[in-house]
Amino acid sequence: MSTTTLLRGALAAGEGIVRLAPCWVPRSFLMPGGRLKLHTDDLYALGAHRGGIDERWFASTTNADNGPGTPDDEGLSYIAVGDQRILLREAVETLGDQFLGADVMAKYGGWNVLTKFFDNLGPIPHHMHQMEEHAAKVGRKGKPEAYYFPPQLNFKGNNFPYTFMGLEPGTTKDDVLNCLRKWQQGDNGILDHSKAYRLQPGTGWQIDAGILHAPGSLVTYEPQVNSDVFGMFQSLVEGRYVPWELLVKDVPPEHHQDLDYIFGMLDWEANVDPEFMKNRLFHPSPAKPVEEMREAGYEENWVVYSTPHYSAKELTVLPGRSAVITDAAAYGLILTQGHGSIGKLAVDTPSLIRFGQMTSDELFVSYEAARAGVKITNASATDPLVMLKHFGPGNPEAARFIKQ
Repeated sequence: MSTTTLLRGALAAGEGIVRLAPCWVPRSFLMPGGRLKLHTDDLYALGAHRGGIDERWFASTTNADNGPGTPDDEGLSYIAVGDQRILLREAVETLGDQFLGADVMAKYGGWNVLTKFFDNLGPIPHHMHQMEEHAAKVGRKGKPEAYYFPPQLNFKGNNFPYTFMGLEPGTTKDDVLNCLRKWQQGDNGILDHSKAYRLQPGTGWQIDAGILHAPGSLVTYEPQVNSDVFGMFQSLVEGRYVPWELLVKDVPPEHHQDLDYIFGMLDWEANVDPEFMKNRLFHPSPAKPVEEMREAGYEENWVVYSTPHYSAKELTVLPGRSAVITDAAAYGLILTQGHGSIGKLAVDTPSLIRFGQMTSDELFVSYEAARAGVKITNASATDPLVMLKHFGPGNPEAARFIKQ
């Protein structure tokens, strides 16, 4: 049976909704935080040399850029069709109009968003993601990203639930260049020029490309442009050395020792913005009047917004209730609490997952199904059914939030 036939059958069986298998990604330079429900025996299932598994990627058509030895499909999501697996990337390439809508395919050419949970014991090194201009020089895309801290997964904060973001107003180019010059002397002191913000579950941040940030140890839901570019600007984190190679991973070879070029990858004005928190911290915004939603059996909030590149909602269906939810664009979703059904598919939130195990907590809702409305039923009389819904570019409902 052809891939196209299998995909059409899966869409028909799920009335436009398909199941996705868990997609786990390791990072060799980080330590997993142990809150993604992956069994502790499986945190190093890919081998200690690959690093611990500290990320789960959702509805991904993007390869993980983890260097030599990375499997060809690392970071790519699979659609589960019975006991067979088909790459979501292949599904979009084959039946993009049915999955995403003809307008999105014509304008964007595919599913141009990457969403993940990342979960670390401590902080990530202070780093940035290249802007479009610099990413294009190594054949990549620039990467803005957003954070939301789901309360259900943040039952503990781990070692450092604070994130350094940007640079203190008054920081100079020479301050940053001096930090780069001290790379081999241990701690290069880049955090002396930044500010740490305490992370609060149920809130989020928008971090544009070119802005330095050192994400803290809360479990983070992260929609972003589908690119895995970055440059580390911190030489030592929690006593662990960060190789210079991770600073210049996505820098043209002729500029690997060019400090002016490396500095130029920063969006300077955004980094030293004196109102950084005011402009980048976000609280949930109701999708509709709250009382109207509660009467209909649910609550829904925008939790990622302000950019044309992606957006996200958190949907809660109240205990014992059902609701028909419409959206203007296709989306992926991941459950964070509860059990019930979404359309014709039964869903539940697992408490423990073995590596390679199929789960019932992740789906992809096609364009037509989203627009027609999806009936979501909470099968519990006491427990909310909660999910996060991630949208790519082209969602007209999110347009009102976009900051010019």
